[in-house]
Amino acid sequence: MAHRNIIPLGPQHPVLPEPIHFDLVTEDEWIVDAIPSISYVHRGLERLVETRDFLDFVHVADRICGLCSFMHSVGYCQAVEEIMGIEVPPRALYLRTIWAELSRLHSHIFWLGVAGDAFGFESLFMQALRLREQVLNIFEETTGARVILAVCKVGGTRRDIENEVLKGIVDRLGGLGVALKELGDVFINDYSVQHRLSGVGFLSREDAHALGCVGPMARASGLAMDLRLTGYAAYRFLEVEPVVEPAGDCYARCLVRIREMFQSIELISQAAGKIPAGPVEVKVTGAPDGEYFSRVEQPRGEVIHYVKGNGSRFLQRFRVRVPTFSNIPAMIKALKGSELADVPNIILTLDPCISCTER
Repeated sequence: MAHRNIIPLGPQHPVLPEPIHFDLVTEDEWIVDAIPSISYVHRGLERLVETRDFLDFVHVADRICGLCSFMHSVGYCQAVEEIMGIEVPPRALYLRTIWAELSRLHSHIFWLGVAGDAFGFESLFMQALRLREQVLNIFEETTGARVILAVCKVGGTRRDIENEVLKGIVDRLGGLGVALKELGDVFINDYSVQHRLSGVGFLSREDAHALGCVGPMARASGLAMDLRLTGYAAYRFLEVEPVVEPAGDCYARCLVRIREMFQSIELISQAAGKIPAGPVEVKVTGAPDGEYFSRVEQPRGEVIHYVKGNGSRFLQRFRVRVPTFSNIPAMIKALKGSELADVPNIILTLDPCISCTER
């Protein structure tokens, strides 16, 4: 019988960009179990809801995560708007969709670079970060910020984007798409990347469904789950098709994210071509009295914002279930039976966001 060892991994590790900790139970070089420890970083953001005006709290929701910043604010605002019966202007819904897809694009490009660095492709990391700068430049020009956008508000958006500027953004993203295709082809077709990822970290379709997988983790196992199909914001007016891969391994999860980058560029082009004229916000009076679950598709998957108001300016409850939290059971399943050397790659293809999880 092989001797068992317990090897701690994280929260500080050269290959892991997030403070996540696992106790890996090993037999020789094989993982037989993985025990996660969450709440290494606790920030108490959900508690702040009791001391911040509900209109101002959108800035706290914005700061739950950097990469997912805008989508957190959208999810929060949607919940408050549903409770208060606020009808957001159509142009604001389109703008939210455009900024959301830009957020998905820059998140996936960043992940591509970090994953490449973990494989030892430092040049791929630098090239990915260079291309991501183009998306951040668009953020800066349209919102005044590069990471924490602070442009979504209850009742609409704080800023508008002129139609001519939108056309220019679509043209710039077309050029970015050409560069991303070249970068993605290197990533997809490189033999060493395929060797490290194909058949590694397998998660079957049945396990992905049973364990509550969301986002690219679920879609890479053949589950066509995408909250954008529910039609929130302006997605009801766009043609959205979930990006699905059947293989269920690390390589499939890479393919899903790479294909979603080009899908985001296409959705932004659709939205820019259909956006109607009109105001981008409505006046908000009163205070929320009731509760609502808002669901949004982040780059990593479904995020749920639960908001409960009691008629005062300060909300009674605010809870967030983020995609990384939903995907941790599946990550443990994928780790079991893998080799110790594959553990960082498996974790990275989950694309964990611990700052989201540690609210």
